[in-house]
Amino acid sequence: MPTTHLLYLHGFRSSPRSTKAQQFAARVAAQHPGVTWWCPQLPPSPREAVALLMRGIADWPRDAMAVVGSSLGGFYATVVAAQAGCRAVVLNPAVHPARDLAPWVGEHSAWHDPAERFVFRPEYVDELRALEAAAPAVPQHTFAVIAKGDELLDWREMTARYPGARLRLLEGSDHALSDFDQHIDAVFAFLDLA
Repeated sequence: MPTTHLLYLHGFRSSPRSTKAQQFAARVAAQHPGVTWWCPQLPPSPREAVALLMRGIADWPRDAMAVVGSSLGGFYATVVAAQAGCRAVVLNPAVHPARDLAPWVGEHSAWHDPAERFVFRPEYVDELRALEAAAPAVPQHTFAVIAKGDELLDWREMTARYPGARLRLLEGSDHALSDFDQHIDAVFAFLDLA
């Protein structure tokens, strides 16, 4: 069944203004104007972020929705897909965010607006740990785009987290997937938007 509802989740310190989020939004608007598109600003609390998402998609058709997430958003996308039973695309997904973000406890600036500040609290690490048990949805319903050149996350850990998923393993690239233009067609083909 074609996807009629699409959720996009940004990464840590990022926002709906990220380059990939904007690429997705523009393409959905231009080529799939009938698709319901939602790319929320996620709160720093993982528990609150997942609660916001599950409330936001509460009335979405599970067999006609998909979620896309980048980095920490890829982790959240895995959680949402497991709970909703929908398709997911993960882009350089965080797979051990409690471990990786523990050193980031404190105040930070937002990537797209340095004047915007937020606090990543110690309890958020525990909230991430509590979510890590969520297994990926049906493996065939997940498409992972993973860069060996990711300077922040280990591609071997990422690929090990998604056994049986459709995988696009990039020899180079980087954490931001600066070459995403070369992969967006494959992602949209997988999503099969209405």
